[in-house]
Amino acid sequence: MSAQDRTLDHYQELMTINATSHVLRTGRELGLFDALLEGQKTLEALAERTGLPESRLLLLLRPLTSVGIIEKYAEDYAISSVARLLCQYDADLGDAVWREAPTALKSESQSSAETAVPQSRFDSIAATQWVHTPAAMQAAEILDFGPTPGEEGEGEGTVLSSDESKPQTLLDLGCGSAVWSCAAAHRDPQLSVTLVDHPGALEAAMATANSIELGDRFESIEGDALTAELPENQYDHVLIAQRLNSYSPDQIRLMLQRATSAVKPGGRVIVIDSFEGPNRPSLAESIEALRIGIETAGGAVPELKEAQERMKDAGLESIQFTFIAASRVGLGLMTGIKP
Repeated sequence: MSAQDRTLDHYQELMTINATSHVLRTGRELGLFDALLEGQKTLEALAERTGLPESRLLLLLRPLTSVGIIEKYAEDYAISSVARLLCQYDADLGDAVWREAPTALKSESQSSAETAVPQSRFDSIAATQWVHTPAAMQAAEILDFGPTPGEEGEGEGTVLSSDESKPQTLLDLGCGSAVWSCAAAHRDPQLSVTLVDHPGALEAAMATANSIELGDRFESIEGDALTAELPENQYDHVLIAQRLNSYSPDQIRLMLQRATSAVKPGGRVIVIDSFEGPNRPSLAESIEALRIGIETAGGAVPELKEAQERMKDAGLESIQFTFIAASRVGLGLMTGIKP
């Protein structure tokens, strides 16, 4: 393929991406998705429901079917599973965030411990955190949660293996919907989990735990992850998942200090988030970094060296890191041990 062909292909790809986003918005604005959420419908029924001529409606249905937003069965059209999720969690396709991009990018980021992260960002993460379930299961395996280490087939390729056979405790600091700690508890039948977050998140987290019959091993502390009162030297593990990158540098230092204070000597602090590695970031990773910059005053995706130094500054040792291969957005996990 010539350089000119690659340029033309890239041009067409960009135009198709933009056109697809407009097709999705058009379908939503014309009430097509709402109509199909009621159940499967024929072209005639959809035309009557949306008030569109059948020939014009068909022009819209074809590209929506091509991208898998709508499915066709004989004469009926149905909304796809992914479209149901969009309607439930991201009905506006993130427009409320992206409309703020020009203004947000013109403003100076604020690095202050007093600058609050909009709760809407954490709510959005919690609402869609379940999409990270495969990554969470892999992270639990990497972290060696589960049967006593040393058994055949266990502990291979782990970042850190615990040599304790007694029941372990984990503090999920800023738990969201607790997908990450639920995966750890699912893998380790003796693990007890304490959740920390605001009431709405705790409700979602307990619903997650109860849905997989683990609720009896979960308890909660209501409050903001930065300010809730925590016991000292109490937990074998402290988990901070999809949280730190939303904070300012001052808030990150405070959060890591709180985590280090709460974990037992010899215990570990686990951070799961986006990290800037040596390779060129993917489109999904670049968009997530941009979104953090838009939604927060001082948040950012850190370079690996910077993230490691933060862990060391909090008093942690034996810092280790790995990317989570199963993550669709390039999440990684970093661990440190409290001496």
